[in-house]
Amino acid sequence: MSRVYGAPIDVVESGGRPVRFTWGGRIHTVRRVIDHWVTLRAEWAAEAGERLPQRRHWRVEAGSDRSLGVYELRHDVVGGGWTLVRVLD
Repeated sequence: MSRVYGAPIDVVESGGRPVRFTWGGRIHTVRRVIDHWVTLRAEWAAEAGERLPQRRHWRVEAGSDRSLGVYELRHDVVGGGWTLVRVLD
C-alpha cells in the first residue's frame, strides 16, 4: 500500500544522491537507497538530437531513529526541483 503526494520538498544531496530531505516540517535522514532509476522525457526535447531531459527517481528508507519509512523521491534534472512522489506503507 502507498500514498501518493506529489509534494515539493527540500533535499540535501551528496554526489547527486539524496542524503536528507524536509517534508511536513520534519527532517528525514536517508538511511539507505533501496532503488534508483531514470526516466527520459521525449516530449520535452524541442529538436532532434537535443539531449533528453531526465527525471531521477530514488526509493529510500529514511526518517529518524524512532520512525523509519520508505519514500519515493523524484528529481527533475532540468528544473532542479525535488518532489516527494509517494510514501510506501
